[in-house]
Order: sequence, then structure tokens, then C-alpha cells
Amino acid sequence: MKMKQKTFSIGDTAKITGASQKQIRHWEARGYITKADRVRCGERAYRYFNQDQVEQIQAIKKMMDEGYALAHASRLAKQSKVKGDA
Repeated sequence: MKMKQKTFSIGDTAKITGASQKQIRHWEARGYITKADRVRCGERAYRYFNQDQVEQIQAIKKMMDEGYALAHASRLAKQSKVKGDA
């Protein structure tokens, strides 16, 4: 039986990762992080991020805080995730 993975709203994701909601939206729009699932409620669509996406955002934020540019931080985060999965 497949268990439902916990998801986080953009507000919760921002609190957990230290990245602002605006940064998260920008990173998603530019393709630096994977697209969040959307839940429609009337005319609005709300983003929900899974644990892997939250960890990806945390890694990018940490590297940017260390002085890396966004594009480089994103590449490093993806590389470290691949190495961690191996």
C-alpha cells in the first residue's frame, strides 16, 4: 500500500528553508527547482512541495548563503542529491 507523502505549503516551505516565498516562486519559474504540485481552490491554485523539494530548496539556500550564484547552487544541489541517492 502506497503511503501519501507529506506536503508543505509555500509558506511552510519558506519557514522551513529560510528562503522567501518570492525566491521559491522565482526558482520554480526559472526551473532551478522542480515544479510543485498545485491544488485548485476556486480560481486559485496553491503550491504544495514534497520533502525532496524542500530539501532541494534548503540545499540551494545554504549554498547561496555561502556565496554561490543561483545557477551554480542549483547544479550543486542536484549533484549532491544524485550522490546521496547512490
